[in-house]
Amino acid sequence: MKIDVSVKKKLYLAVVRFRHVLAARTAVANHTPGTATEQCVASLLVVWLCSVQVRPQTLLTMNRARVLSYMLSQTPPGTSLVTVRAWLLGGKRGKASAPPPPTALAAEPFLNGSSSNYVEEMYSAWLHDPRSVHQSWDTFFRNASAGARPGEAYTSPPSLAEPTPHHVPLSSIAPAVISPAVSETQITDKVIDDHLAVQGIIRAYQARGHLIAALDPLGIDREALAERPPTTMPSKIVVRNYSNAVDESDMERLFKLPMSTFVGGKETTLPLKEIIKRLEDAYCRSIGVEFMFINSLEQCNWIRQKFETPGIMAMNQQDKRLLLARLTRSHGFEAFLARKFSSEKRFGLEGCEILIPAMKQVIDRSTSLGVESFVMGMPHRGRLNVLSNVCRKPLEHIFTQFAGLDAGDEGSGDVKYHLGTYQERLNRVTNKNIRLAIVANPSHLEAVDPVVQGKTRAEQFYHGDSEGNKVLSILLHGDAAFSGQGIVYETFHLSELPEYTTHGTIHIVVNNQIGFTTDPRMSRSSPYCTDVARVVNAPIFHVNADDPEAVMHVCNVAADWRHTFHKDVVIDLVCYRRNGHNEIDEPMFTQPLMYNRIRKLKPVIDLYAEKLIKEEVVTAVEAKEVRDKYEKILEDAFTAAKSETRVFNKHWIDSPWSGFFEGKDPLKASPTGVHEDTITHICKRFSSAPPNASDFQIHRGLQRILSSRMEMVKARTVDWAMGEAVAFGSLLKEGIHVRLSGQDVERGTFSHRHHILHHQKVDKSQYNTLANLYPDQAPYTVCNSSLSEYAVLGFELGFSMTNPNALVIWEAQFGDFNNTAQCVIDQFISSGQSKWIRQTGLVLLLPHGLEGMGPEHSSARLERFLQMTSDDPDVLPAFSNDFAIRQLSDINWIVANCTTPANLFHILRRQIALPFRKPLILMTPKSLLRHPEAKSSFDAMLEDTEFQRIIPEDGPATQNAANVKRLIFCSGKVYYELTAARKEAGIEDKIAITRVEQIAPFPYDLIKQECDRYPEAELVWSQEEHKNMGAWSYIQPRIATALNHERHISKCDKFAIDSEGHESQSWYEYWFPWLFPTSSPTEASIPTKNQTSIVSDTRVLRYAGRAVSASPATGNKMTHTREVKQLLEDSLAL
Repeated sequence: MKIDVSVKKKLYLAVVRFRHVLAARTAVANHTPGTATEQCVASLLVVWLCSVQVRPQTLLTMNRARVLSYMLSQTPPGTSLVTVRAWLLGGKRGKASAPPPPTALAAEPFLNGSSSNYVEEMYSAWLHDPRSVHQSWDTFFRNASAGARPGEAYTSPPSLAEPTPHHVPLSSIAPAVISPAVSETQITDKVIDDHLAVQGIIRAYQARGHLIAALDPLGIDREALAERPPTTMPSKIVVRNYSNAVDESDMERLFKLPMSTFVGGKETTLPLKEIIKRLEDAYCRSIGVEFMFINSLEQCNWIRQKFETPGIMAMNQQDKRLLLARLTRSHGFEAFLARKFSSEKRFGLEGCEILIPAMKQVIDRSTSLGVESFVMGMPHRGRLNVLSNVCRKPLEHIFTQFAGLDAGDEGSGDVKYHLGTYQERLNRVTNKNIRLAIVANPSHLEAVDPVVQGKTRAEQFYHGDSEGNKVLSILLHGDAAFSGQGIVYETFHLSELPEYTTHGTIHIVVNNQIGFTTDPRMSRSSPYCTDVARVVNAPIFHVNADDPEAVMHVCNVAADWRHTFHKDVVIDLVCYRRNGHNEIDEPMFTQPLMYNRIRKLKPVIDLYAEKLIKEEVVTAVEAKEVRDKYEKILEDAFTAAKSETRVFNKHWIDSPWSGFFEGKDPLKASPTGVHEDTITHICKRFSSAPPNASDFQIHRGLQRILSSRMEMVKARTVDWAMGEAVAFGSLLKEGIHVRLSGQDVERGTFSHRHHILHHQKVDKSQYNTLANLYPDQAPYTVCNSSLSEYAVLGFELGFSMTNPNALVIWEAQFGDFNNTAQCVIDQFISSGQSKWIRQTGLVLLLPHGLEGMGPEHSSARLERFLQMTSDDPDVLPAFSNDFAIRQLSDINWIVANCTTPANLFHILRRQIALPFRKPLILMTPKSLLRHPEAKSSFDAMLEDTEFQRIIPEDGPATQNAANVKRLIFCSGKVYYELTAARKEAGIEDKIAITRVEQIAPFPYDLIKQECDRYPEAELVWSQEEHKNMGAWSYIQPRIATALNHERHISKCDKFAIDSEGHESQSWYEYWFPWLFPTSSPTEASIPTKNQTSIVSDTRVLRYAGRAVSASPATGNKMTHTREVKQLLEDSLAL
């Protein structure tokens, strides 16, 4: 009788269950469970039942496999196969149940009725000779004989198709399935679980191997793995629960290596013992790698290959000898200074001498990859060594810094371990010329970070290095500062921003494992000091600084990573500090255990020399010769330095401007006015939609703004935004790069600028109007920054240091936000030229004005900038034709509060017109941005115009100056409030109002003229700020000096200028004999016909404004209104 195929399949499923029950019984049909006979009988029973003649009625009454399986499970132990077969075929129908998963049948689809005879023939042939059948049958019968469960005996042929997502070929985790070499291995759940466990162990070492790495030269925190026997089970700290999946018996088993590791090299399988050994060699010896948090598989695999590939860390003998020589120089320099200047602070590198070879290795590798310029920033520890042995600063210049000599040029100077430098030299390893700059840094350890990044970005920009292949930044850090100072975090977050990225920075942490005296357990909450770098997916390479060869490998990988991916990378040199915070500090007070251990340690130079001598790379004699040779170089330079009589600050300039000062009159500025056609062209373009306006949909509100701008063009007037745009556009036309950076600067905090127009329907479709004024103009960069002041201002400062022929501007969202960047303002901008002979033309735009918006959005703290100016309030400078520019040359920065768009236009252009560079601190308005009277005519910006330091009264009061009762000096928007109140009171002819636009340097000459112009007028200074703030404390003593001191003024004489552009005689040396004669006047002391005399003025300047306050402004609207009313009454009351 022919049996239906579907019925045969049901029978097969039932017997599959039966076979499973037989294998689990203690004895079935007098056979021992698990024997080959019993297993073969169970397998052949499938074939037999598929071909046996059975009554159709019986087949139709059979239920699903689960019922039969349950029935079979009820057979008593010892029941014979004949009895079971008879009972099975005659069984009664049970209750229905859910269908079983068809996995067993689907896995062995060839076992059906039509193929039963063929299967039986294959089995008979296999029993006679396994090689007589195909390998697939051989595998099937072997697995069946080995006791494989239903569905496990059959192995499907390999597929040529790619694995589907989230699937991998079975062969990748269980090679025993298809590998002839291990074909005897049965594929069970344990096999698969073991391979998965090995994959987990591999990943665990990649992710957590650094936790047990031998990183600490002192051996305090972690126990080294060097003494671990190769058969030791993996550390539970690393592998966690995976350690439960394997035991000692598995250590010799072969395992297929997954694609996620490179420890095998060319081998695809390794014993577990060897896998663990190679993983520990890669991740748990002298190097600990943190990288598994990176969300790029390509980058993770790249790092794996760099550390896991067998033999990848090997160095040849030539490289080892070079490393020894560099280490000798690093150690020898510190030892020499310690002997010669034992009582001097120098913040030496003892304990981390490997830093010098590490930096040189990074430079060598990067140079070979195409880098030509390196911009570096670092704290004070090791700076002198870096200057000498990395930058090749002449040793004589360094030694003279210890001698206490007078300065031979301008500047107040700085301590030797804060100084920077710029050197161009040949890299002997790559035979290429390179440029090296170390940026000067104050004691604020990490403050230099964004400055370096800005300088690097500028060099890349001006060299057309859009991918960072030519210019590289290297930042050195201390462990306590790296984790403790927020500027590190802010700087990291600039690394991927389009207009701030430097395309990857190499960070090197000199990890002393201690702060000044503070233990790391008290100075950070993170496991590592480098954890801050994880926020930008920067790989972190921890390395034992006493293993020089491991350090060199890490440096090579870091340089390669930066070149390949253009992203940040961190090298953590885990070292120690042999001395205290400085050489005269006693560390045993606070770290006795640590320093007891340090005193027992040999210097790394001794350890490495002994290693190379043992390896027969060098001999002891050769090592000594290297030391002696460098010692002689140091002694010769020390002898030469003794002949020096002065030190020169110019030797330490970190950003020289080649050719900028040459051929210029140091006291002559270029005109700032421009032709009307230029003004008109820029204003029209600034007031127009993009050229493809039909395709570029802008906001309706912007259309109205553009229309109102065009109306101003027709009226030949500009408001604040347009005056700024004309200044930028005219400079761009002249080839001057303009960069405007800060929070929300593209639109403007107060929605007045709109330099970037956005398509309302298409994402990322933008139009930069000022970048498209002329076909051959300079580039215009306007970029919204991250919500940071400290880092972004530092970045823009660094950018401005690179090219003097660029206008670089940072705008604060509100003026008082500049106090978050106070460190940059105090340590770099206000004092940078004095300390480091470094000029910058950086502009700070600080929105300022008390308009009832509360304490935090009112004052830009004008008083702080004025307090830091370097002019003496008690000394009246000598007046001359070049008085104004001479003042600008002598002061440390310019502080202004303009009231007209035309003056804004001129002062911005003057930054480029000057023959030198000075920072400009500019108080900018808020309400004046749209004030109807705060507009200027084109006429105020034409070629014969210039910046007005003061804007004198031009109303009715000028017509009868003798009758003016009060002369009010003021600055900023309060002028418009005063004029409105004066007009309302009808006293425009009684009170004159003069605006002081440039507050510092103080315009003594013009202020004196205004006072003389109104001889009967009471003098009043009116300001909107509180009395203890604003400009009052700066203005009051200077006006008193201008009024009450008699001085002789030369109308035409100029001070003599030497060949280098310096005054051969200072103004006070020139005028001293006349100002303070020691005897009766002589002919020489009497003013000539070209000189006039200022008569003393006894009037006293009176204050009108808000009273003193701790808060910059009130937060109550009614109080604000009352204060404004009182201010105006005090100012205008006659």
